[in-house]
Formats: sequence, structure tokens, C-alpha cells
Amino acid sequence: MFELFRSAALVASTLTTGLIAGLFYAFTCAVMLGLGRTDDRTFVSAMQWINVKILNGWFLVPFVGTLALIALAGALHLRGDGRHVLPWIVAALVLYGLTFAITAAVNVPLNDQLAAAGQPDGIADLAAVREAFEATWNRWNLIRAVTSTAAFGCLAWALVLHGGIASTGA
Repeated sequence: MFELFRSAALVASTLTTGLIAGLFYAFTCAVMLGLGRTDDRTFVSAMQWINVKILNGWFLVPFVGTLALIALAGALHLRGDGRHVLPWIVAALVLYGLTFAITAAVNVPLNDQLAAAGQPDGIADLAAVREAFEATWNRWNLIRAVTSTAAFGCLAWALVLHGGIASTGA
């Protein structure tokens, strides 16, 4: 039964990390590139709405829960035969922790500043609002796409190693 919980925590943390990495990747290689081609009003309005609508359970549960799931997977692998995957889980925890910290320290405050600018029709200088947001938000989103993808890779490798031990019965 313990092995089932250990495996389930590792699989769940890998899946949720992959979901978040995919979201940040999609923003980097598609969403922000598309919005980057729009006029200032469209850009500001779209990002304001995206920032409102992303605050839902489909995003928040995996985003916040991933940190807890990786920590749980690590804790469950502290015992003897699970220790060989622990360095990869710890690396994933550090990388995803960076992703979480970047979001909290950079992207969310930028989102809040964009919201505080008001409705696009009431903003006197949309270009300045966009300028204060876009390049910094994109740069840090790329970094969190890289850190979350690296965390996903670490967990995927941990799964491979875990499966190798589980299948040999060691």
C-alpha cells in the first residue's frame, strides 16, 4: 500500500508539473507572440481579461497543489528503496519553487499593476501601460517556462528510475 501512495504522489506531481509547464510554454510560444502583434488597447484588454479568468480552479489547484505534491513525493521517497530518486524530486521541488516564487514576485505584481491601470478606454497612455508590462512579463514568463519544464523533466526521470526499481522488485 505504501508503494502505491509513493507511486501515485510521484505520478500526480509529474502530471501537474507538466500541466503548468505547458501553460507557461504556450504563453511563451503562442499567446504572447500573438498578443504582441496587436494594438495597445487590444493587448491591455486581453491581458487584463486573461489575468481575471485564469484565477479559477483549473489553474489554481494544479499551480498551488504541485508544490505540495512534489514535497509529498519527496517525503514518501525518504525511505530506503525510494532514496535513489530523491535527488531528482528535490531538484524538481527547487525548480518548481523558483517557478512559484517568480510568479508571486514578478508576474502577479505586474498583473496587478495592469489591472490597477483601469479599463483600457479610460487609460490616457495605453502605450506606456503596455511598455511597463510586456517585456518584463514575457522575460519572466520564459524563465518560469524553463524552470517548470526542467522540474517536469526531473520528475519524469524520477518516474523512470522509480519504475526501474518497482519492476525489478528491489
